[in-house]
Amino acid sequence: MTPVTSFCTPFGDIVVLRDRSSVAYWQDGRYQSHADTNGISRAGYIHAIHGLVLQARARDVLMIGCGGGTLATMLHASGVKATIAEINPCSIDVSREHFALPDEIECHVADGREFLQENARQFDAVVLDVYDGDNIPEQLRCAEFFRLVRLRLRDGGCFFANVIVRKERDRRLRGLVQEMNAAWPVVRVLDSSGTRVRNAIAMAGAVQNLEPPRLTLTPKTGSKTIIRELEAMSFQHGTVKMQRRRTPRTEPFRPRQPAPVPAGIDPELAASIV
Repeated sequence: MTPVTSFCTPFGDIVVLRDRSSVAYWQDGRYQSHADTNGISRAGYIHAIHGLVLQARARDVLMIGCGGGTLATMLHASGVKATIAEINPCSIDVSREHFALPDEIECHVADGREFLQENARQFDAVVLDVYDGDNIPEQLRCAEFFRLVRLRLRDGGCFFANVIVRKERDRRLRGLVQEMNAAWPVVRVLDSSGTRVRNAIAMAGAVQNLEPPRLTLTPKTGSKTIIRELEAMSFQHGTVKMQRRRTPRTEPFRPRQPAPVPAGIDPELAASIV
């Protein structure tokens, strides 16, 4: 691909590249977006989120993070209202000029957390796709943020987060899921284990019945690769569920003599076993 323009912004340098059939958005050492000339993504995980949102029958979606705006463009093409909250105004301009982001899509120059704090509007789904270098910004991956997101979801709403995974047991993914679990009783993860660097999707809300998505909107080129990426994704075992607290005992406590410790077992260790 050939660079066609670049921008120096407070949030990082952006380079737009093109070839005959596609356009790409480069920032922080990686492609943030890659799409055909109609703005339809060539990234498998974007198609995965698009398919999940359609399965959830969401009609009004907030996207925190823009990049090239490809998911918003695809949702708009599928009849879904998309709203973008993006802290970097240049990102929105690039999406409009180079990625065919429709004028009808409502865009706000704002930090995602502040946007949710200052607006009581509710959505059918919220999608988080924001990175600062290799990590989701701390203020967008903590329990307080996820509780705020839940307040901004309508009944039956869903939350989806793009998570870059760099190894099989990535602590960042596990940490994010644990923080999400402070706001939702069930958190699911759609992932393609076995690929070293990949995009997983953590989700919560009314997501229990969602199935691994398939291609629903075909780009001009690259569809075979997207299909393979989607087919490799599956819901991971070990979905996190919020642990219920045990009901306190109401009957009087009657102490009893401890059972004899079997031979060969450390008495202190035995005392710690519940």
